[in-house]
Amino acid sequence: MNLRLTHVAAALLAGAAALPATAQESDAPIAIQTYSLRDLGGFEAQMQAVSDAGGDAVETFGMDEADPEETRALLDEYGIEVISEHVPLERLRSDMEGVVAFAEAVGNDTITVPYLPEEMRPDDADGWRELGEELSGYAEDLAAEDLRLAYHNHDFEMVEYDGRTALEILFEAAGPDVLAEIDLAWVDRGGHDPAEFLRTIGDRVFAVHAKDNAPEGENEDQMGFAAVGAGTLDWDAILEAADEVGVEWYIVEHDQPADPAAVVAEGAEFLRGPLSGTDG
Repeated sequence: MNLRLTHVAAALLAGAAALPATAQESDAPIAIQTYSLRDLGGFEAQMQAVSDAGGDAVETFGMDEADPEETRALLDEYGIEVISEHVPLERLRSDMEGVVAFAEAVGNDTITVPYLPEEMRPDDADGWRELGEELSGYAEDLAAEDLRLAYHNHDFEMVEYDGRTALEILFEAAGPDVLAEIDLAWVDRGGHDPAEFLRTIGDRVFAVHAKDNAPEGENEDQMGFAAVGAGTLDWDAILEAADEVGVEWYIVEHDQPADPAAVVAEGAEFLRGPLSGTDG
C-alpha cells in the first residue's frame, strides 16, 4: 500500500466534510504531542485543536506548573487521555515526588525524558553508559508507583562510538525497563534509516514520534520539518518496522509548524487509515 496515495485519496473523498467526524470513529493508536500546539495558547486551546483533529490522546510537555485538577478536568471535558508526559531529566533528579503525583492525577502511566541541553550531554561512551545507569534507577523508582520511564532521542544521540550509537549504549546500560520513544525525523537527520533503526532498538520501542523532514531547502522557516506524509521519509517501510517491534503509540509532532492545528490534523489523518487496518 502506498501511504502517500492513501492520504491523497482520503483527502479527496473527504471533500468539505469535517475531519473529526471520521476521525473519532477510528481506534488507531495515534496521539498528538502538545509541543506542536504550544503557540495556540493555553492547555484548553491545545485540547480544542486535538479534538478538532479527531484526536483522543496526547503526549504533554511543559506541565511543571500546571494544576493537576484543572488539567484533569479539561482532559475529561474533551474526552482526551494522556499517554505520556515529557519531563526534563533535571526534574526527575529534583522532584520525583511531584512528577509521580501529577501523573497519577491526570491518569498518565509513562514519563519520557525528552531532551538533553547541550551542557548535559555526555561526550564519550562512558558518559552515555553512566546516564543509562542513572535512568535505570529512575525507572525502578517509577515502577514502584506503577509508572514507566522512556527516553526520547534527537540527532545528537546518533553519534557513534566503535560502530554503536550513543542511544544504543544508553539503552544497553539502562536495562530493559527503560523504554524508547524514537523520533523518526531526528534519526533520519542523524544519518540512520528510521525503519532499520527501529529494528535495531527492538521491542523496547513503546512509541514513535511521527514527524517528517521536508526536502532539502524547503520549509526553512519550519526548521526543515514537514507534515507527516508530506516529506521525504519512507512511511511504508517505517510502519512495517514499527509493527514488527510492537510500537504502542504513534505520536504526531512538528517542532515548528506554520499552522499548528492544520499540521497535526494532516499528520493524524495520514496515519489513521493504515493504523486502523483500512485503506483510507
